[in-house]
Amino acid sequence: MLQVASRSLAKLVAPVSGAAAVRSKHTLPDLPYDYADLEPVISHEIMQLHHQKHHATYVNNLNQIEEKLHEAVSKGNVKEAIALQPALKFNGGGHINHSIFWTNLAKDGGEPSAELLSAIKRDFGSLDNLQKKLSTATVAVQGSGWGWLGYCPNGKILKVATCANQDPLEATTGLVPLFGIDVWEHAYYLQYKNVRPDYVNAIWKIANWKNISERFAKAQ
Repeated sequence: MLQVASRSLAKLVAPVSGAAAVRSKHTLPDLPYDYADLEPVISHEIMQLHHQKHHATYVNNLNQIEEKLHEAVSKGNVKEAIALQPALKFNGGGHINHSIFWTNLAKDGGEPSAELLSAIKRDFGSLDNLQKKLSTATVAVQGSGWGWLGYCPNGKILKVATCANQDPLEATTGLVPLFGIDVWEHAYYLQYKNVRPDYVNAIWKIANWKNISERFAKAQ
């Protein structure tokens, strides 16, 4: 699991390395838009807190955990290395998931590419059916987690999946993430209170289909 998660992190998140650094450090990515650009679907306040506080915490914790893991491995401390795995998975997954999430959103996300739309119709019947299926699955997530549209490399089909907490999709299911919906309360509660369905249904208005289509093309 650790090897899979590490590969996923390397593929989806590009850490910045300094010339004098022993190892790369993960950094908080800049957003491709201003915090207020996704209003009224997601408020400026939520976006700023979500990015600067929550995602930043995952990044900081991930760097600290990797330092501890590096030290444990160098000392041959298997017990400590194993004990760090849950925290590595949680914070590494949080970094992966949010780095995808920010690019999945846009003020004007356009439409799915012809190739992606064809695949959606093949696997779900219509774009509307996909939206309903993913929304229903995401709203039904117990507690905190994510709803995903993913691509299955083996079957070469699109699938809807959910993950608990910050479990990363690819390391957990083998699906390549195309579009994710964050249903941790910090993603919507200040604006939508406890009405999660309203948030999930509204997020389709800012789905960045250009980004989703690019991810689909790359996944193939």
